[in-house]
Amino acid sequence: MRYRALLSFNLIVCVLLINVAAIAQHKNTFVLNKNLLHIIDRNFYDAANQYKVLLKRLPPAEFPKTYQPATDKAENSSSGWWCSGFYPGTLLMLYQQTHDRALLNEANRILEVLKKEQYNKTTHDLGFMMYCSFGNAEKIAPKPEYKQILLNSARSLSSRFDPKVGCIKSWDSAKPEYIVIIDNMMNLELLFWATRVTGDSSYAKIAIIHANTTMKNHFRPDYSSYHVVVYNPKTGGVQKKKTAQGYADESAWVRGQAWGLYGYTLMYRETKNKKYLDQANHIANFILRHPNLPADKIPYWDFNAPNIPNALRDASAGAIIASALLELCRYADKVNAEFYFKTAQTIITSLSGPHYKAVPGTNGGFILQHSVGNIPQKTEIDVPLTYADYYFVEAMTRYKNLSK
Repeated sequence: MRYRALLSFNLIVCVLLINVAAIAQHKNTFVLNKNLLHIIDRNFYDAANQYKVLLKRLPPAEFPKTYQPATDKAENSSSGWWCSGFYPGTLLMLYQQTHDRALLNEANRILEVLKKEQYNKTTHDLGFMMYCSFGNAEKIAPKPEYKQILLNSARSLSSRFDPKVGCIKSWDSAKPEYIVIIDNMMNLELLFWATRVTGDSSYAKIAIIHANTTMKNHFRPDYSSYHVVVYNPKTGGVQKKKTAQGYADESAWVRGQAWGLYGYTLMYRETKNKKYLDQANHIANFILRHPNLPADKIPYWDFNAPNIPNALRDASAGAIIASALLELCRYADKVNAEFYFKTAQTIITSLSGPHYKAVPGTNGGFILQHSVGNIPQKTEIDVPLTYADYYFVEAMTRYKNLSK
């Protein structure tokens, strides 16, 4: 009964908040760095050429994951891998900036391979997979087919929600446990889109309940987050808090902090509920004022890695943080807005430098070097990653768009 009442209440709140979001305006203005704008334009040109290298190496039904420079070996995946949406999404964003038809043609080709995942109910990552891909396609050239694919994807994602727990399940388990990871905040955008398009508030209600439960259980008093929370599937109670990809259960795995920052920023955009803005500000300040954040603002893979300052950096986390900050700065108060904006500028500048940005024609066709996937499992260590490229391109696009 408690969750039924909550659902009814959130139906009213959600409709009101989405209406407010549609008319809200934010008046923060920023002085863009002209030199950085030139660098970004060059980055888009170089990235387009890099992805032409990448697409030539790619087998027809596969999606890029990473590349091993030491062996000149690409690692690819099927469409069911959680990263499959980033490749078409990056192609589409680059097409918008360069108008290079080769990128659009490749995006359209690979979308055909990806579209069957709209019915995949075995993953929580349909936001990454389908909204980063078909969501971008729908923005560029809306089609009834894209809309239907996205709606089917939202339905599939919603099927993993359990009102008893108040979350969308992340990983399936043979044990009596209900696993939720902080990454799941990134998949909620698809649900808000579905509510806007259909008028059916059930999608947004699920997103709101999931975000509220995550806010309650995933975060520590300093606003760092656990990677994994394990719930009791019968009672909805918390059984354990731990990490899967970070240094330790009580450490601050940096990409997890980035997912949380981005996720609560989009929650504020979609609802205009101030508690989500407050949460995003708290997370941003934890990240940006952390004593272990390097001067170039590209973070170590875990804020508590034992070998700092010799720990590996994670360019993917830097790109996600920059993209999130370039949205959050539009909503924050003037002091924080300027702080976020300047930090994002620093991150983009750092990622554009020779240490992180690959020399054209190298790096297997990926744009960025030096990301970290999963050190505990000894996979994707100090390599390019497809989502690092995606959020780097998104961050640069958002920076340019601030001038508008």
